[in-house]
Amino acid sequence: MAGAVHDNLKSTDMTRGQSPPSPDTMGDILTDFPSGPLDKYRKRASFDWKKMKLFLEGEEIMRFKMHVSKTLEADPLFARSFERLSLEQLREVAFRQARRLFEYNFLTPDERKSEPLKRRSLGFVLQMYDQSMSAKHGLSVQMFGATVMNSGSARHQEFVDKCHKMDLWGCFALTELSHGSNTKAMRTTATYDPDTQEFVLNTPDFEATKIWVGNLGKTATHTVLYAQLYTPDGKCHGLHSFVVPIRDPRTLLALPGVFVGDMGEKLGQNGLDNGFLAFNSLRIPRENLLNRTGDVSPDGKYVTPYKDPNKRFGASLGALSGGRVGITGMCVANLQMCMPIAIRYSAVRRQFGPPSAKEEIPVLEYQLQQWRLLPYLAATYALEEFSKTFFMDFVSLQIGAMMGDKSERQNELGREIHAMSCASKPLAGWTARDAVQECREACGGHGYIKVNRLGEIRDDNDPNCTYEGDNNVILQQTSNYILSKVQSAAENGGVISSPVGSVNFLSDMKAILKTHFSANSIEECGNSEVSLAAYRWLVCYLVQESTAKIKQELAIKDAFTARNDSQAYYCRSLALAYIQHVALQRFHNLAHNPETPADLQPVLQKMCALYGLWSLEKHLATLYEGGYITGGQPTKLIRSSILHLCGLLKDDAVALVDVIAPTDFILNSPIGKSDGQIYKNLYGAIMQGPKVLERPDWWREFCNKPVVGSLKNSKL
Repeated sequence: MAGAVHDNLKSTDMTRGQSPPSPDTMGDILTDFPSGPLDKYRKRASFDWKKMKLFLEGEEIMRFKMHVSKTLEADPLFARSFERLSLEQLREVAFRQARRLFEYNFLTPDERKSEPLKRRSLGFVLQMYDQSMSAKHGLSVQMFGATVMNSGSARHQEFVDKCHKMDLWGCFALTELSHGSNTKAMRTTATYDPDTQEFVLNTPDFEATKIWVGNLGKTATHTVLYAQLYTPDGKCHGLHSFVVPIRDPRTLLALPGVFVGDMGEKLGQNGLDNGFLAFNSLRIPRENLLNRTGDVSPDGKYVTPYKDPNKRFGASLGALSGGRVGITGMCVANLQMCMPIAIRYSAVRRQFGPPSAKEEIPVLEYQLQQWRLLPYLAATYALEEFSKTFFMDFVSLQIGAMMGDKSERQNELGREIHAMSCASKPLAGWTARDAVQECREACGGHGYIKVNRLGEIRDDNDPNCTYEGDNNVILQQTSNYILSKVQSAAENGGVISSPVGSVNFLSDMKAILKTHFSANSIEECGNSEVSLAAYRWLVCYLVQESTAKIKQELAIKDAFTARNDSQAYYCRSLALAYIQHVALQRFHNLAHNPETPADLQPVLQKMCALYGLWSLEKHLATLYEGGYITGGQPTKLIRSSILHLCGLLKDDAVALVDVIAPTDFILNSPIGKSDGQIYKNLYGAIMQGPKVLERPDWWREFCNKPVVGSLKNSKL
């Protein structure tokens, strides 16, 4: 059944496979950009950017995103300003904007279920406008509401309904002061009292305080709380989730037995109020236990449909897989903001030029600038295709669960998506982190000024590398999955396969390990199959080496230490190579799909080849170590091909970012605006700052001159 659901969902992926409408008939949303300094590059493009955008997104999604963008732009509450707000003001504005989203109700609860790609697109637009506001709304509606719906039962529907009407404001409390990644070690307790049919919640000491909870600092009225469940016989049944009221919705005052507060200013996303939470014998009804994976009867008996406690525990944390899938998309949204800013700026900014030139040349013409930026542009396209298709894989898993699918395929799909999400979040998070920093530096000093937004994007992206699992820690989940699949096949003599197919090629491991790098020219490297073949070998080699490393460590160490000492250069590299292969394969499938318009295929194929070679270059040492590459020529060929592809894509770069860029209002970057008037826009933004032309209020301090050396011999 899950397979059929999965196939049906795939068929809804935009308009691919159908005859798309012509860009000429969509002039209301596919308007020409203002004429200006970017015209020269736009005219050089080898493809029609409107046709590309229509192909990648589809008309319905494009119209929906434009509707949301224009609605926000027309609302004074969302008006852009260069005014510097205090922390309290940031929190208030973010909340008022998040509350307004309930009034617009862009997607009803039913539409969120039936039109998942619209749900994803809405998240992209809101995040691009402001990540704090988007997070405030999403943590309540998506993280709280969806977790209650997916982890609970019919008895919890009232909480979901109240969440969608903003009768409550939700959050998600898992992490504690002294424990994050090790979820099994959380120490908040929920002890069942059969006399009153209530759970009694307690925080044993300050180190067990729930912390880093978004929405909790000032506004959340309810939380999904993870706590150790104890039955009256004193037995602990492990971590379970509960719906817990923490503030009076009418006053926002903490309830008796609840100690809740705000964590203060962070490096970014300061419109979001992260908070801490502790309990002193707070009582909640028995029914507040989210009982999809386990329940307690009125007389205190624990019941669960899972015989294996580890499987129950994994299912109870299913919300985290969804969170990691979402974070992967959030990182892509950050890429889709920083790349248009840096590419448009580079196409207009002129510096130096050959002695014979009459004028300076755009910095985008310099090979070094191309090498710095264009691979990240290719990565943006690759990770968007991966993120979108992976999101639909996750949706199929959700629908299977909602339909009660207990098949082995459904279980395997859950394991595979868990493994993929534990690697996709690190890949997307680190790629966005590095891309934003490179874009900031590539824009020189103008990239450092706050109004151009690159600093904000960088700081707001930073937590993506940590929450829902520290990147380096969760990569171990991915390598464990891969190695277990290989080991199981070796012991049982079966083929290696998975529902999404991410590990299927490992069945041919012996044959793959006999292959070598065979490309002999730049033209051959222009085919992404060259990189795909190298990645298949790389994953197989790292499986072999990681297995041998763990075996070697086990001979002298306990299993826990042996695993820990096999991560760097082995299991960690395996997990990253695996997900890079998956992302590249999906982009390759898109670029080479016969249903992809013929006039769009060439530029997509160049981008795919560039992403493959650029990401592969980081693994050259391992490719040499294992003998896939020998001699110096392959390295020179790979690097020459990267530079060659950058040169070929240079004239398409502006059109490529025109495809992915949000509206100017949403992007909100003077040097990233679509008109290309980087100096006019930046100068105007600077002049709009508060007190730009005024002397400081403390100007008299300047007139109070110091007595030089007067404190030199003073004694403290």
